[in-house]
Amino acid sequence: MRFGPLFWTGAVLFGAGAGALYGLIFGTVHPAISAIYGACTGTLLLAFERRLILSGIQARLRRLSTPLYLAGSVAAYLALIVLGNAVAGSLIWNAGLLPETLVDLMLPSTRVVLYSLAVSAVAGFVLRMRDLIGTEMFVNLLIGRYHRPVSEERVFLFIDLVGSTSLAEDLGDMRFQALLGDFMAALAEPVRRCRGSIDDYIGDMAMVTWPLERGVRDARCLNVIRAIREQIDRDAATWQARFGITPDFRVALHCGPVVTADVGVEKHKIAYFGDTVNTTSRLEALCRELGETVLVSSDLLSRLKVPPGFAFEDLGLRALRGRDQPLGLFALRSGLRRA
Repeated sequence: MRFGPLFWTGAVLFGAGAGALYGLIFGTVHPAISAIYGACTGTLLLAFERRLILSGIQARLRRLSTPLYLAGSVAAYLALIVLGNAVAGSLIWNAGLLPETLVDLMLPSTRVVLYSLAVSAVAGFVLRMRDLIGTEMFVNLLIGRYHRPVSEERVFLFIDLVGSTSLAEDLGDMRFQALLGDFMAALAEPVRRCRGSIDDYIGDMAMVTWPLERGVRDARCLNVIRAIREQIDRDAATWQARFGITPDFRVALHCGPVVTADVGVEKHKIAYFGDTVNTTSRLEALCRELGETVLVSSDLLSRLKVPPGFAFEDLGLRALRGRDQPLGLFALRSGLRRA
C-alpha cells in the first residue's frame, strides 16, 4: 500500500502532539522539546504499524503464535522507541537546544518508554479497528451518524474474484485464502484514492460504496475499476510467483436510495437496506451468467460523465429476479486494458 504526503504529515503531527502532551503532563521538559521527540518516535512507530518499514519483520511476526507475536511486537516497538529518541536527541544536541550530553539526550527514560508504548498501543488499536471496518464506517460509528436509520442515495460496487471455485481446488484451501486476502488488500488503495469505502466482504466478494454525489463526481465509481486493474497488473510478477496467476475480477455497479442504520448490540455494523443493494447483488450474479467483466445499470450510467477510454454496449432492459420493473444495463467493452 502506498501512502502519500498526507499520511506522513499526519504521522509527524500525531507524534509531535503526543510528545507535547507528555511535556505538559510530566513537566520534566518543555513541550516543544518533547514534541520533537514525539515527532521522531511517533513517525517511526506509525510507519512500522502501516508496514512502511521493516515489513519483512512484520510478516514473520504475524506467522508466530499469539504469545510470541506479542513479545516480538513489543521488542520491535522498544527498538523503534530507542531509535526515535536517538534521532531526536541528536537533532536537539546539534541545535544546542539543551545543555545535556549527547548520550543523555539520546537515551529514553523508563517513563518515556512506557508512555510511548501506551500511546502506540492506543494508536495501533484505532488504526486496526479502522482497517477492520473501513475508515468511513469507523468514523460514522464514532460520531453516531446512523444510530437512527437514515434514508440516503448511494452508489454500490460489488467486485468478486473470477474463478474462485476452480482456484480453491487448484491451490488448496490455505493458498487460496492467501490469494483471496491479497486480492482484497489490493482493492484498498484504489478505493481510498477514489474516496470510496469498502463496507463489507461476502465470501469472495467485496462491497464498495459512496454517497451518490461523491461517487458520481469525476466518475470515481468507474475510475476505481481501472485503478484496481492497474494496481493488480503492477504486481503481476508477484502474483505469478506466489500463486501462478494474475487475478481477474467482475464488477457490478448500481445506485439508488437505501436506508442506512447502525445495527447490532455486542457487535455493531452499519448496514444498508433496500432494493438498491439487492439489485446490485443480482447484477453481480448476472455478470457470471453473461460472462461480462463489468455491468453498470442505466440508473447510474445516466448520472455519469463517462471518462475517456471507457466504452459501453447497451444491453437493453433486463428483468431481474425479485424486481417488478426491468432495469437498463450496459456492459463495459473497453477501458480495462491488461498490462
